[in-house]
Amino acid sequence: MKITDVVVLKVKGIWESPPFPAGNRQSQAADIYPEFNARTAAPGPEGPHEISDLFLEIRTDAGISGFFGPIQSSQADVIRTSLRPYLIGRDPLATELLHDQMLRLDRHGRSGLFMTGLSPVDCALWDIKGKAWDKPIYRLLGGPTRSEVPAYASMLGYSVDPEAAVEVALDFQAQGFTAQKWFFRYGPGDGEGGKARNVALVRALREALGPFYPLMFDAFMGWNLGYAAEMARAMEPYNLTWLEEPLPPERVGAFRELRAASRVPLATGEHVYTRWQVKELLTAGAIDVIQTDPDWTGGITELVKICALASSFEVPMVAHGHSLLAALHVAGAQSPATVPYVEVLVRHQPRKQAFYKTTYAPDKGSVRLPERPGLGLVLDEARITSRETLD
Repeated sequence: MKITDVVVLKVKGIWESPPFPAGNRQSQAADIYPEFNARTAAPGPEGPHEISDLFLEIRTDAGISGFFGPIQSSQADVIRTSLRPYLIGRDPLATELLHDQMLRLDRHGRSGLFMTGLSPVDCALWDIKGKAWDKPIYRLLGGPTRSEVPAYASMLGYSVDPEAAVEVALDFQAQGFTAQKWFFRYGPGDGEGGKARNVALVRALREALGPFYPLMFDAFMGWNLGYAAEMARAMEPYNLTWLEEPLPPERVGAFRELRAASRVPLATGEHVYTRWQVKELLTAGAIDVIQTDPDWTGGITELVKICALASSFEVPMVAHGHSLLAALHVAGAQSPATVPYVEVLVRHQPRKQAFYKTTYAPDKGSVRLPERPGLGLVLDEARITSRETLD
């Protein structure tokens, strides 16, 4: 089998967003500047409206195509300009070889945008491999280790007003979600009042959900070391499962200092690329949870290696949930001790799967493993009004 073409498809359709209450965006690093801190979350359009997404398709001479998506335009640029010329004529089933060679193609390509372009390619190659053997990917990886994977509810976009947040949190607890993650809105640019509002959110959610319900919070790299240390100490009484990305992940020494400054477990990895950057965090004793995303860190091939590395350090790997399918397949082939959850962005996943024929969502707090060969991603032609191949 040989790769005959690598194309990026732009599909369009009509989407009606589910109703969603007014909420908040998360804290961001640029918020120390008032002009950036003043920005608010843009409300989505109401009623039916046109949407478009980009999907990667890798075609072969055996009539099998691998799909992945939606992908970002920056990923599409890397794929079309840097990776497509390399991939044409290659054996798509030799995923380990192709992955290793792609890692070596670009002198600046071991992190950042190049890795985010490599990642969808690797996932689409695994889709081909699963279809070639007529098996879901988790079976090729040694699974299933379970028929469904617990999902934690990731609450990006909801209001952080304590009263409103409690109402939503209790609803998701009642739906069967056994863990939730909320997003801080306030950082160093908001002064002491922002700290107090952050702690008020934590206190209200902990009191409402009970003392042992797994509860996580995400600062999205919006803090500095001093602010993060003060916040972590203030949150110690509330039994957090983890504090996520209080700092940019390359600041390994600062993470280590922060971990020593309080008892709050630390997590990062969404913006970490490949096993080597993960190893640096783990050998430094800087984190308690790793969260690399198969859509960005190097695909399924790399995430499996990161799981083995995390397991050897007794640190759980809970993939960031930019999308769901690739992380779900890896989770379905790993011990629950290594991968206890998948992340589901409850507001954003329905939109990300708008063109899927079969959608994947939690039922009573868990997501069933796909049954289709490969990833299980099939485009629903009934939802597509037009499509084009990008030049």
